[in-house]
Amino acid sequence: MTEKRAKIGVIGAGAWGTALAQVLSEGQKELLLWAREPDVVEQINKKHENQSFLPGHMLRENILATQDMNMLAGCDALLIVTPAQHLRASLQDLPDSRTTLVLCSKGIEEATQQLMSEIVEESRPDNPLAVLSGPTFAHEVAQGLPTALTLACDTEATWEKLYPLIAKSTFRPYFSNDIIGAEIGGAVKNVLAIGCGIVEGAGLGQNARASIISRGFAEMLRYGTARGARAETLSGLCGLGDLVLTCSSISSRNFSLGKGLGEGQSAQALLTDRATVAEGAATAPELQRDARRRGIDMPIVDAVCALLAGETDSQSIVAQLMGRPLVAEQR
Repeated sequence: MTEKRAKIGVIGAGAWGTALAQVLSEGQKELLLWAREPDVVEQINKKHENQSFLPGHMLRENILATQDMNMLAGCDALLIVTPAQHLRASLQDLPDSRTTLVLCSKGIEEATQQLMSEIVEESRPDNPLAVLSGPTFAHEVAQGLPTALTLACDTEATWEKLYPLIAKSTFRPYFSNDIIGAEIGGAVKNVLAIGCGIVEGAGLGQNARASIISRGFAEMLRYGTARGARAETLSGLCGLGDLVLTCSSISSRNFSLGKGLGEGQSAQALLTDRATVAEGAATAPELQRDARRRGIDMPIVDAVCALLAGETDSQSIVAQLMGRPLVAEQR
């Protein structure tokens, strides 16, 4: 009898979704990649390239793009890579099944301040759940460069099912059962990356950027542990690891957005001109609201929000942060 091969689906054909499809298609008979845009479907199926979102990377021919969500029925795992603010709508369109859902989007939902996992638990409570998060630039993953990241699962049984599908020769997942920690690390680092981009754009130097990374990580820890995350999770790949990567390169969409802000451009103009989503822009005000409601001090997040809202400029924000009362570092 022929052994049944697992079937994997990826929902969302932006740069990250396409890169995941490329790496996970290794050893697969077929990998389904759902895209909203008909031109992206045509590009992938006819030219084996996503020229719109990941140009220059030839894709394996066993990747099949589709606009038909019903084709995803029967998948053993669905990786959801739609923008965070579209997750709830995407879940409503999924075929009705108990397929394992792997969240690959990073953010906090506007208005509800819910994490992506909380939306799934509310909308699809019967589906096994995991979060895939870590220091990953899409173009490097698509190239097959070595990558390590966190795969946080609701149960060990979910991990046992998923890791044979996700672990590849250049793609190494590490197990965690701290879903909240994996989510918060990914969401908060996007906001902090905007802050580091602001430092770069304003020409404030490497010392200032290192300070933002370090003090931003302290904010991530305060917020994360208040929401039930474990400090050791946030110190790992999906927290500190992702933070360092995203805060250090123009390849990061959030860092790039912050750089534009630091150079004096308006948030509205920067966000309007983008074909891709900088998740931190939508996450920042929701993170700020939730942190204030919980009584958590996050001055760097506050500064990013003020700049995104056009309420101040980078030089004034730096003066404000440098003028804060002196306190013990571990606080």
